[in-house]
Amino acid sequence: MADTTPDTQARPAGPASLAGDAGHRYARELERHLDWLDSFTSTALGVLAAASGIYTYLGVRTLLDDPGIWTTFAALAYSIAVSVGIFVFWSYLLRLLPAVRGAASRIGLLLTMGLGSVAIIAMSSWLNAAALAGGAAVETHMATTVQTYQTSLERAHANAVAGQSLSRDVARVRQSFQDLSEQEEGGTLSGFQGRGAVFRVLTQKSAELQGLETQLLGIEAPIEDTFAQGNVILSRMRSISVEAGGLQDRTVRFSEDAVELAGLITQLRQLNPAPLVLRAAQDLSDAVVLPELDGRTAQIQAGQSSTINAVLTLVAQRAATLSQAASEVIALPQPDEALYTAMSAADAVIVYARNFVPAWAGAISIDLLPAVLVFIIMVVQAAIRGGRGEGHLDTRMTVGELRAALAAAELLRPAAPPAAAPAAAPAEGSPPPRALIRPED
Repeated sequence: MADTTPDTQARPAGPASLAGDAGHRYARELERHLDWLDSFTSTALGVLAAASGIYTYLGVRTLLDDPGIWTTFAALAYSIAVSVGIFVFWSYLLRLLPAVRGAASRIGLLLTMGLGSVAIIAMSSWLNAAALAGGAAVETHMATTVQTYQTSLERAHANAVAGQSLSRDVARVRQSFQDLSEQEEGGTLSGFQGRGAVFRVLTQKSAELQGLETQLLGIEAPIEDTFAQGNVILSRMRSISVEAGGLQDRTVRFSEDAVELAGLITQLRQLNPAPLVLRAAQDLSDAVVLPELDGRTAQIQAGQSSTINAVLTLVAQRAATLSQAASEVIALPQPDEALYTAMSAADAVIVYARNFVPAWAGAISIDLLPAVLVFIIMVVQAAIRGGRGEGHLDTRMTVGELRAALAAAELLRPAAPPAAAPAAAPAEGSPPPRALIRPED
């Protein structure tokens, strides 16, 4: 007889079976790691959201000047809303984005994550940066303002000194007319010795230039005094920008000094005598009072007239020279309009963002760090799917889920029918029961 006993000996597993078992073990290992990490991921996310909310609160307080209770309540409400929004937003993405498999769904969630990140930066990160580096940004604004005022003060002083230095050109022209008048007094120019008409014309122009020179020399002391006062104020402003103490009080004192320094810069611009020299040079050639010729003979008068015409030509040339020198001074670059505008910490940290890249990086990172966790979980979930295969159905069950399933199965099991009561024993003396005889018997 042939042996019909089934062959119960296990067949050796093939390469595909071994690879599948290894993939399942790899997937189970990753799942165990994810289960352990998931136990504190929500807590860590809550800590990050709370930290961002605290710095957001500090940033909002820099924008609200009123120290009242409603201001505090408003800043607190805003920071709590930001913390809750960050926590809920990243909780959604941590759960949903790694779980989706379709390309369209994944792209849609990635675009949503990008839009939400921009919203978080707009409502929280810049306020966090203001809380981290707002004071330093305001001090940077002060230092930049001091540098601007110093440049304007030095340029205004340089222009005023250049205008005052025109006194040397005026003195040179005045000396030339004075020398000519001395020559005329000796009869060298017109041939008429004495203080005649030519002498009076030369003396007239020399006196005009003497008065202009006196004015220019008198401006030198006010220019230097104003410049010295401006340097004192600049030194005080530098000290205010770096000293310790409340930022609001320092800003007020800095603003007062800035206004005073702006007035001194304007005063230096007004002290520049170059426009005065330009107008005097034009009057030098235009406004000439010709004296009456006083020669005793017609020949002498003709000589005086010819000499006066030559003097007038010389006056026009000297006036053109002074006008050109004054125009060159006026054409010098003018000082910029130095105007200090007080900035809040939030505004300053945006204007001077390049100076505070680390603070901005920290402020943004504390809000967008969960995005890194989202990508990590996406990679791990993809590795788990690759280890198990796309057609695998997840049949994992924890101990708690197994207990719940057994309890549910026990509840769904139909109740057993009640057991039949045992037959009562026959009473003594009663006839025995008759046996039932089935037809087939």
